[in-house]
Parts: sequence; C-alpha cells; structure tokens
Amino acid sequence: MEDKFHIDIDCQQLYHHGDMICGDVFLSRRIKEENRTIAVLSDGMGSGVKANVLATLTASMAMNFTAEHKDVISIAEIIMNTLPVCSVRKVSYSTFTIIDIEYDGTTRIIEFDNPCCVVMRGAEVYDPGWRTITLDSEENQGKQLRTCSFTARKEDRILFWSDGIMQSGMGSRELPFGWGHENALNYVKNIVRTTPFISARNLGLQLVKKASRNDNDEPKDDTSAGVIYYREPRKLLICTGPPFEKDKDSEYAMRVYHFKGKKIICGGTTAEILARELNLKFAAGMKITDPELPPASYMEGINLVTEGILTIGKVARILDEYTIDYDLGDGPADQIVHYLLQSDKISIISGTRINFAHQDPSLPVELEIRRTVVKKIVGLLEEKFLKDVSLTFI
Repeated sequence: MEDKFHIDIDCQQLYHHGDMICGDVFLSRRIKEENRTIAVLSDGMGSGVKANVLATLTASMAMNFTAEHKDVISIAEIIMNTLPVCSVRKVSYSTFTIIDIEYDGTTRIIEFDNPCCVVMRGAEVYDPGWRTITLDSEENQGKQLRTCSFTARKEDRILFWSDGIMQSGMGSRELPFGWGHENALNYVKNIVRTTPFISARNLGLQLVKKASRNDNDEPKDDTSAGVIYYREPRKLLICTGPPFEKDKDSEYAMRVYHFKGKKIICGGTTAEILARELNLKFAAGMKITDPELPPASYMEGINLVTEGILTIGKVARILDEYTIDYDLGDGPADQIVHYLLQSDKISIISGTRINFAHQDPSLPVELEIRRTVVKKIVGLLEEKFLKDVSLTFI
C-alpha cells in the first residue's frame, strides 16, 4: 500500500567528554512486510562502556518486542526485569523512548524517564493526548510510563532526546540549572519557523551542536537528539541495462518518460535506447572525475548518465563502506550515491539482456554480472539506509 508520506528519521549523538563510547544508543528499523518504521533511543546509567551495555540491551529488547506487537506494560516490565544490576550502585537502570509508525501515519510512542518527547505540527507543539501508566508489579511498583497514539500529518515532527540536551550548560553563569526543556524547545521552534523544510538530520545536528556549545564543547553527559520528520517523499529512478527482448525498448522508455522524480541512467547501451525511443539529445562526457571510471555523459531530461557495470559496482562498494564521515567525491559513482542518500523512494529497473563483454574470462573477477550487483545495492539501501526500494527486471 502506498505511503502517505516519507518518514525522515535521524539521531545525532555526542559522548561524554573523555569517553570513547557513547552511553546513549539509537536503533531504527523498517519492517518492509508490514510497512512499519520503529525507532528507539535508550540512555544507560552513567557513561562509557557500562552505560553503553545497558542502553544497547534496552534498545535491542525494545526494538524486538515492539516489532512483535507486545503491549506497552509487557515491554516495560520485561526490559526493567532483564537489565543487569550495576555492581557499584546496586540498581539496573536505562531509560527508553520507543516510536512505532505505520504506513498510514498511525504513530505510537512509549517513554520511560527520557526528557519529554515532543510532537510538533509545523512550528508549534501538538498535544497527541499523552497519558501516564503507573506500573503495579512487585518489582517495578510506582514507575511511570508516558504513552500516546495519534495520526500524523505531513510536516509533523517528533523530537526525542536524552538528558544530555536538557542538562547542557548546567553550572555555568548563563545556564546555572541547565539549558532545560523550554529553552531547547524554543530553539527548535525558531529553527523550524525560519527553515520550515529542514531535514531531520540537520535539525538534530543543530540541537547537539548547541548543547555542546552550552558546555564549551566539552559535553558533561552523553547527548542525543532524535528527529522524525513526516514529509513529501523524494523519488529517484535508476535504469541499468537493456531489456532482454528488443521489442520491450519502447515500454522501457515510457516508464522513464512518465516517472515523476529524478532519473539516472547507468550504461551506454541503455542510454542509447532511451535517446532513440524518446528522441532525446545525448552527448558523451569528456571530463574525467574518477580515474577508475569513464566520465559521465549528458542527456536532456535525465539528471545523470554514467557507464554501466563498473559504475554500479563501485556504487555498491561505497554504500557498503559508507559512514557519516565518508567523504563523497565528484566521480560518477559518488554522484549516484549522493542521489541515493538524498532520495526516499527508489525505483530500479534492471535490464536482463546479456552483455557478452561481461562474460570475457580475461576481465577482472570482481566484474560481477549486473543482476548480482543490483541486488546487493537494493539490500544495502533497505537494511543500512532504511530506503524504500522497488526492483524490477525487464
């Protein structure tokens, strides 16, 4: 079923000054079969390795139990009863925020002891109908959960954070009691008012940077800011390889012509077919921006035209190695990865006509056939980057 909007989700984190590992843990998962997206943020007691172990255990359980549709109280009870006890403080403790989003915008939030999660409708705070659940089991009697359920709209946002945000600046002359929930929220409102279409990543990044500045860039606690932004999906089409049967060339071209979004063509034969069928001007590129690959070409109405198997092979390698600090270059494969990362709904059409050049035993072993490489790219986009990908063979 078609999504109403795209779920843009990101969490930016800084760890306690002097530690080499963050005690806050963020997990997100897209369950493709149910068209659900789940996000979890957990803050383990203290900082460093001990906090990370507690938070990782909590976040993993929260993710798995939510995916299995367990009820709110069961999830909380199991997590609290499973956490290992700290040998120093004789308590087990880890906060959590769980956000479960369905394809139609139905959103459920469960929160335990993290700073209050905020739902925004545009630049204003929206009350989704929060309610408090008090646990009455012998082990956890009196502990409280906050929960809500609402139907999101396009341009809504959810902010979820750890106490490193709220307590930043504590003890300073300007913020003796810390930055606080109200100040942090007003900061976000001002950003959204001036840049209403700001991405989840950039908004979260601005929040953690501001919190770090409050502490003179030496965070006193693990600091996490998560943002979920419900927005219009950005669509991308990638075509690589000619159709198995030549009489499918026209159908192939019409799919490209009618696609509403950005378009990339990988492969000289594919580009020639589309230029011929759609009567488009096509010019070979001369500027080499990656010594490993032929230069990109140009075709009217197409955002990028590249060589085929070598280029998509490098795309797969870049996606596999990619981290937040990865420095993308200007080469054809780097440009494709940039488009992929900026897109939400990605359609890939892979032609199945055999190119006998790729079967030449004198060519390098890593020159895999197109189908294998494309499937690897799809897997990485879905599992590592939570993209919505459709793959069609023609």
